[in-house]
Formats: sequence, C-alpha cells, structure tokens
Amino acid sequence: MSHHISSLEAHRLQYKPKMPKTLASGRIKIEKGSFVEPKANAAEIKQLFPATYGYPLVRLVEGESDLSTAPLCVGVVLSGGPAAGGHNAIAGLFDALKAANPQSRLIGFLGGPKGIFTNKWIELTAEKIDSYRNTGGFDMIGSGRDKIETKEQLEGCEKTAKELGLNALVVIGGDDSNTNAAVLAEYCATKKFPLQVIGLPKTIDGDMRNEFIDMSFGFDTAVRTYAYLVGNICRDARSGRKYYHFIKLMGRSASHVTLEVALQTQPNVAIISEEVKARKHTLDDVVTAIAQVVVQRAEEGKNYGVILIPEGLLEFLADFKVFLKDLGALLGQEEKQIEALPKEERVKFVAAKLSGASGELYKKLPASLQEVLLQRDSHGNLTVSQLETEKFLADLVEARLNEWKEQGRYKGKFSAITHFFGYEGRCGFPTNFDADYTYCLGYAAAQLIRGGLSGYTVSAKNLAHPVEKWEFGGVPVTSMLTMEHRKGELKPVIAKALVELDKAPFQYFAANRERWAVEDCYLSPGPIQYFGPSEVCDARNKTMLLEAGLE
Repeated sequence: MSHHISSLEAHRLQYKPKMPKTLASGRIKIEKGSFVEPKANAAEIKQLFPATYGYPLVRLVEGESDLSTAPLCVGVVLSGGPAAGGHNAIAGLFDALKAANPQSRLIGFLGGPKGIFTNKWIELTAEKIDSYRNTGGFDMIGSGRDKIETKEQLEGCEKTAKELGLNALVVIGGDDSNTNAAVLAEYCATKKFPLQVIGLPKTIDGDMRNEFIDMSFGFDTAVRTYAYLVGNICRDARSGRKYYHFIKLMGRSASHVTLEVALQTQPNVAIISEEVKARKHTLDDVVTAIAQVVVQRAEEGKNYGVILIPEGLLEFLADFKVFLKDLGALLGQEEKQIEALPKEERVKFVAAKLSGASGELYKKLPASLQEVLLQRDSHGNLTVSQLETEKFLADLVEARLNEWKEQGRYKGKFSAITHFFGYEGRCGFPTNFDADYTYCLGYAAAQLIRGGLSGYTVSAKNLAHPVEKWEFGGVPVTSMLTMEHRKGELKPVIAKALVELDKAPFQYFAANRERWAVEDCYLSPGPIQYFGPSEVCDARNKTMLLEAGLE
C-alpha cells in the first residue's frame, strides 16, 4: 500500500475491533452439537460428498482449551467480488494464529482461487497486515472468480499445499466460493490429504445467510453507502421537483439490498423481486404499478419521485422467468459454438434456436438487451449488473404515461433520470459493525483450524445485539447445500437466502409503502460514521434490528 493515505485511513488503521469475551479471552474450546441434514436433495448431496457429509455443528465456547498450539502454515484466499471487511477477516485470522503460536505463518494467495492451483502467493507479515487493517477493498492480495472444481484444479491445489507445507486454507467468499471450499475439503478427505478447508460468509447481496449465519459480511457497509446516496437523491428530488429518479441497486438473486435501502430512506416506490415472483407479476404489471404512483403524485402536484429497482428483477418476472431458463439452458448447451461466432452473429443464432414464447420475447427486446443477455460470468450466472433495467423501466413507464395522457388519465409531467449503484458500495471503509464482524470471523476461523476441522463455514449468531453477545462456531458446508441448475446441469450449491415476505423487514415495508408512495417521507441517513456516539457509529441495519425484534 502507498505511504500516501488519507487522514481518515490513518485513523482507521488504529481502530481496534471489538470481540466477544469468548474469543478475546484466549480460553476457547470447541463444543460439538448435532448433525443437520440439508433441507433438500440430502441423498444427492450425501452421494456427492460421502467423506464430509454428516459432520456436526460446532460452537466456540469459553473454557479450558484443548486446541492445538503447534505452529501452523495457513493459506487464505479472497474469492469473488469485493466486500468491505475482507482485510479485517485476514487480520483476525493472522492475529489468532500468532496468538496461539508466534511461529505460525499466513500465506496469501494472489488473484483469487487461481492463485492456489497456480502457486502464486505472498507471505503475509505483521507489517503487511497492519497497513490494511479496517480498510475496504480486496487489494491486499486481490480476488478472482475462478472455481476450484476440475480434477486439474484440485490436483493443482494439492501440489501447492504440499510444496508450501500448508495445514489449512481459508476461503473468503460467497455461496459459490464456499461451495468450492466444500468440494476441495471433500477431495482432501477422500485422498486422506491433510489440508483443512474453512470458509467465511462474504457477499454484499446479503443472500448467504440462514439459521446458522445471521448476515454475510460487507452487506452492512454496502447498504449504508447506497442509502447515503439514495438519501441525497431523495433530498435533491424534493428540492428540484422535476425528476423521477430510477435507481437500480446491486443484488443479483435477492432483494435484501433494495429492501434495506428502502427501510433506511423511505422512497416512493421500491420493487422487491421476491414479491414480484410470489404474485406472478409480469413486466407489464410492474410498469403499471410504477405509472400509477406517478399519476397519484401528479394529482398532488408532485412531478418527481424516487424509485428503487433490484438488479435481478428481470429474473423474477413471470414472463421472463421461463425465457431466462430456456436461454440459460441453450447457452449451456451451445456455449462453444456461440463463443466461436462473430459478435454480430450471436444474437441471430440464439434468436433462431430459441423456440415458442421464449423466442418471441427475445426477438422483441431492444438490441442492447439481447446482447447483454448472452453474457455470463465464470459461474454461469447472467451478468445482471450489465442489464440497464432502470433505463428499460423508465422508458416503458414513460410510454405508458403517454398512453394515459392521450386517454385523459394523466395530466402531469414526467422526466426520468437513471442511476445504478453497485460497485460504489463494495470497497468502502467497513462500518464499525463490518470491521468488528469480519475480524471476529477470521479469529474464529483460526480456532476451527486449531481444532482440526475441515469442510466448515464459520457460523455467526446474535449479530443484532452488542458484540459481547455474539456467538461463533462452524456449520458444515454440506448442511447448507442444495442442488440447482447451472449451465444446464444440476450442481451442488449453497441455497441462497431470499427476502421472506412473512418476516418483519418486508412486513414493515409493506405496511408503510402506500404512505411513502404519495407523501414525501424521505429519510437522509447521511454518510457512514466511524466516530461518535455508539448509537450512531455502531448502529445495526434495519433488517437485523427488525428480524431480532429490536425495532
């Protein structure tokens, strides 16, 4: 890292993350619980992971420690998109290893999982770690979206581990990355190769969470960053009184980000994909709903407003869902042939191959949308961040309003401005919550390694409460797995947690949105605060508080 740093960064480097007494005491032991069967596809998962299936849940508790104090050589890798707090997870892991035995070493693999099987690494020293504490980003060692799943990749990891004398590997990533960790753990267990593999739950989307993990890290910082920006736009809309702002927010498969930002800023409209799916809404239904709010506000003399749209909305629309499934299957089957075609020929090829309603829908889409829909990431997922859904919707709403104006149903003025807030939220200085949480995750990972465990993701409970009440442990990755179609094939993956419509966060939103639609109930949460009253700088996000019954 450069010696030229901001004043804030200089102060953040000195921040000491808070830890629960269980971790801070140094008197830590592992308490084993029961085995938890996967919620679906248990037989298939057991067949795919015979060596690591059936592991029990574990908790880290205070007591006479029986954990190893032998010197360890541990590797760490950052996988997938950045999320605030990744550096602190590494710092927590480093500090815990050194506390147990100063001779322990931490190896950082460069550029993501590929760094493991290609043997690209640096040793992480105290000097290196100290220059990144409490900072955002993944730039300490970089990240990548490569997988660890092929025979060659797994053998490459084994070769690297042997050469370095690695005892364990910590994979910091989201659902796909933790699934990869499970695959590697299974490979090592089957071959009786002594490499332990532990995962940490990271994603700003907030969808890697369940009864074992209250929240993925990075979500809190991201939503506070977006809420600050949206709050500013709400104030601008009310000041200028002439624009409708269509704001797309990151969140590929779940609307946790959009819902939380809505709870923090109280916009006029927030579309929640999971509700769209449950009500089987079509694109036309969504356009009509937004247009009706515009009409209502015009009747109150308000020709301005703020509309939040989740990044993955199109995948939840009734008319798009089947189409995207058919398109995904086709792209999986014809991947090599499509890649070999000139760019201008790919759309024509796909249009000819898609049949029925899916083919007709694809042909009606704007050319720019047709092209983007053909792009997939390394996991086979649609690159929804590149879909300009906000512009698409703004154009359709304007067209609908023009129709209604001709019919005499609408007499207002409509002018739209579009925004996409995504990458702005991934690498900010972590909130105090994320700084504390990630440090504890790394610290807990070291204890699971010292206890000889493998095939686990660090679990975290009671996060809505003060830090002293936080509880950490481990959940076997196999207990979180299900089977899903990826690139046309059934693959084991960690089930994504979607917004639950019967839970408190959505219920609070649903109870208030009609008032927010017409009245200007906008809130301006302001920028993230790192210093000052605890109720400001250590505050929990609305989702966590509502779920815990604390608000």
